[in-house]
This record gives sequence, structure tokens and C-alpha cells, in this order.
Amino acid sequence: MSILEVKNIEKRFESLQVLQKIDFSLEKGESIAIIGSSGSGKTTLLRCLNFLERPDNGSISVNNKVIFDAMDPVTQRDSEVRKKRLHFGLVFQNFNLFPQYTVLKNVTLAAELLAQERPSFKQEKKTILNEIQDRGKMLLSQVGLSDKLDYYPHMISGGQQQRVAIARALALNPDILCFDEPTSALDPELTGEVLKVIRNLADRNTTMIIVTHEMDFARDVADRVIFMDAGVIVEQGTPQEVFSNPKEERTKQFLCRYNKE
Repeated sequence: MSILEVKNIEKRFESLQVLQKIDFSLEKGESIAIIGSSGSGKTTLLRCLNFLERPDNGSISVNNKVIFDAMDPVTQRDSEVRKKRLHFGLVFQNFNLFPQYTVLKNVTLAAELLAQERPSFKQEKKTILNEIQDRGKMLLSQVGLSDKLDYYPHMISGGQQQRVAIARALALNPDILCFDEPTSALDPELTGEVLKVIRNLADRNTTMIIVTHEMDFARDVADRVIFMDAGVIVEQGTPQEVFSNPKEERTKQFLCRYNKE
């Protein structure tokens, strides 16, 4: 059963059509890699899924429930946007950590703020905060940073900062974890440590959408690959189908250029 259904998503900025009739689904425990040239619409698609941008057309469903429909104003209320975002955890290109907070606080902050909205928070404050702290420490251990809990972002490497960002995205138990070019801001020698964490998440059947320019990584880790160009999905299939036997000429051209680099 699909955990995510994206139907006919379109997005334009003034006269520029960025996404056109985007359709795909994602199964629970599946990893999808989205590849394509810069400007192909990959990041805009992720931003639409996370409601950082609102699609002009189409619908998005999670767990068989429509959470956005461009034709239904009820699904577009501002009061509902934050709830909808909880379905998705997003890891940005440039980490976006809070410099004034420790590594652990960066991971636990969102959960602490949400917890304060619970009716029982005042009565159970200590227990709730301890549980959030324990989960934050567990996630940082999972990404290999249990020795950096009290460090500040400027005290750790870019690769470590991105691993903190991954732990932060996992902290609210999202249905789907999204990565937007997670290694593009890293030096090549730091890229491997971040890809290793994502690979471990895939091995644990974490449901993920990964926008990436790391073709070898997409081939090895993804269950399915989507190739985008000029705002449309040109081709999708298994890594074997897309990388070894692409059907569309535009896919062949893109991969040919990649293989020459």
C-alpha cells in the first residue's frame, strides 16, 4: 500500500512553469532517488511536499488521506499547514542548524515546542522532556555523534552538522524523510560520512525521498529512481532500468553526460 500519492502536481512562479503534471507514489519502507539537472524542478517538488511552497494544482495524500487538494480550500488552511508538515522530515542542503543551540538542543527543540501544546504538559513536564532528551541522544548516537551533544554547530564539521540535521529531521517521527541534495555543501571527503548514514537508514527500511546528484549512491541505495527534466518526470523505474537501460532519449543524454564527468 502506498504511503504517499502525488497526483498532477503543478507549480509556477509568475509565468515560469516549474512543475508540470507530477505523478508518483511511494511505498512504506521504500527509498526513491530523484535525479536531474539543476533547474529541473527537483527541489521545488520537495518544497511542495513539505508545504514550503503551495502547488497550484494537484493533490497529495499520505496514508490514504488527502492532505492537500488545490481544488479544496479546506486542505489549504494555514492552521493545518504545520500539522501536514509533520508527515515529512526535511534535510536541507545547507544544514540550517540554529547556531545559538547545542547539537542536542537542535535535535530536541521542535519536539519540546510541540510537547508544550499538550494539555497534560504542565503535569507531566519532567517526564515528557526526559523522554524527548533520551530520544534526541538515541538519534545522535544513531548518526555517530553521541560525543558531540554539548557542542555548538560552529564547533563541528560540515559532515557532522548534516548528520545533526538528519537526526533533527527524524526527531518527530515523520512518515517520510526527504533529503534535498544532502551532500552538495560538503567537501568530497565529508560526503561519505553523510551518505553512510543515509545508507544505514535505507537498510532499516526508512521511507525516503532523496534528491541527489550522487549517481552511484542513487544506483546503490534507491529502490526506485525518478529522472526529472524541465519540470516533468521523464522516466522512472528501478535503478537497473533507469541507469542500465533507460528508455527515454533525454534520460540517455543526461546519463551519458554524467558518465563522462
